[in-house]
This record gives sequence, structure tokens and C-alpha cells, in this order.
Amino acid sequence: MAGAGEEGNGEFYLRYYVGHKGKFGHEFLEFEFRPDGKLRYANNSNYKNDTMIRKEVFLSPSVLRECRRIISESEIMKEDDSNWPEPDRVGRQELEIVMGNEHISFTTSKIGSLVDVQSSKDPEGLRIFYYLVQDLKCFVFSLISLHFKIKPI
Repeated sequence: MAGAGEEGNGEFYLRYYVGHKGKFGHEFLEFEFRPDGKLRYANNSNYKNDTMIRKEVFLSPSVLRECRRIISESEIMKEDDSNWPEPDRVGRQELEIVMGNEHISFTTSKIGSLVDVQSSKDPEGLRIFYYLVQDLKCFVFSLISLHFKIKPI
């Protein structure tokens, strides 16, 4: 695990995608933290003729450090997706992270619940992935909703 001093150093990039192609076309959620500090977010749903939502925002170094800390503490960089469920007709998830000189890329099917995690060939590794993705989604949704708040509180 990276020490507190290492977290702010080196290259950092993260991209997460979850989606499927179905009755309403290609529906997906995707976000990425870019090396220049830009957070890009896209959510595409054609349900009830909904439109794609795209948001971009630049983040401060302290917010990027917090994202790096979340990833470091999860220890996801030690995992291997070779025994995780393959993407299927239900959908796929992709997670790519570059932190310093480490680069990982995971691909797996959509995870409906912890039952799916426990019944996999690698429940411990998939559990780490599952909870990290939950944390990252909450983090991104918070950042987007804070930045694009329409009505003042």
C-alpha cells in the first residue's frame, strides 16, 4: 500500500464504465479522472426517451489525493480479474487505474448483489472491486451534485 507521501506523486488516471445494450439501446454510466485534474462523467439512458447527461469539472489536488487514497486503501492494485465472471448479455464493467508506475485494467460482468460476489470463483477479489466501485460512484455523484447544484441550499 502506498504511504501518505507517495499518494500525491506520479501519474494518476482512472476510468470506470458499466453498461449494456438492450431494449433501450446502449445504456451506460462512465466516469474518468484525468491526469490534468478533469473529472468527466457521462450517463446515457434511453428509458422514457431520456437523454445523455455529460458533465465535466476540474478538481483540486486535495480531491485527487482523496481519490488516490480511496484506491490505495482498497488494495485493488493487488487483484487479478482472471477468475471473475466474464461480461455477458446482462452487461459489463470496466475499471482502469494508473497510479504512479502501476497500471491495472479489470473487466467483469455487472454485479447485481453481494450474492453474485460470494458465488464467484474469486469472492475476496471481487468483493474488493465491488466495494471500491460503490465508493467511487458515491464520490463522483457527490462531486457532480455539489458542483452542478442548481438551487442554492
